[in-house]
Amino acid sequence: MSIAPDKPRSPVYGEPTWEIARLFPTQGTWSEAEYLALDTNHLVEFSDGFVEFLPMPTMIHQLIAHVLHCVLESFVLAYGLGTVLGAPFKVRIRDGKYREPDVVFMLTEHASRMSNDFWIGADLVMEMVSDGDENRFRDVVIKRDEYARAGIPEYWIVDPELGQITVLTLDCTSYAVHGEFSQGEQATSKLLPGFAVDVSAALASKR
Repeated sequence: MSIAPDKPRSPVYGEPTWEIARLFPTQGTWSEAEYLALDTNHLVEFSDGFVEFLPMPTMIHQLIAHVLHCVLESFVLAYGLGTVLGAPFKVRIRDGKYREPDVVFMLTEHASRMSNDFWIGADLVMEMVSDGDENRFRDVVIKRDEYARAGIPEYWIVDPELGQITVLTLDCTSYAVHGEFSQGEQATSKLLPGFAVDVSAALASKR
């Protein structure tokens, strides 16, 4: 007696397209080359074989990032100091680990670490703290440790919820607090003397 082959299952409306998903590596098995070849407009970071999809930025998030990008870029261009980029753009902070900071800066003398696809480290990064405990922990705790270990000299944590910008500067292998700046104050940089950001103006979109 013969057994009839299983009848192909018809696609179900609203169900993920599993067949396409199976064309990609499974979590934990992604290579750096496969990650870098991933073509998407989503924010996707990479950690030791795993891809991490970040939440899509809100309008307020983007407006604040845009202000900071413009202020930093204006200062950098005026003095010919280097290059400023905004997300999405990949930064390799070590072998097997990539992040996509909201704003990233590289000094001219380190231009050899820049390529069209990603940068190797950076000289200054800025991150907007996103809503939610998990996102806050990532930006305030995890990335603080990662960026310090990567040797990035300065890390700005921009916190719309607290109305504050914290500027961290590298001290050996960890960060020290250069300043915690609230609304009505000017957040200053140790890496770039003379560069300052009006905290109230930067976070105006939140209000």
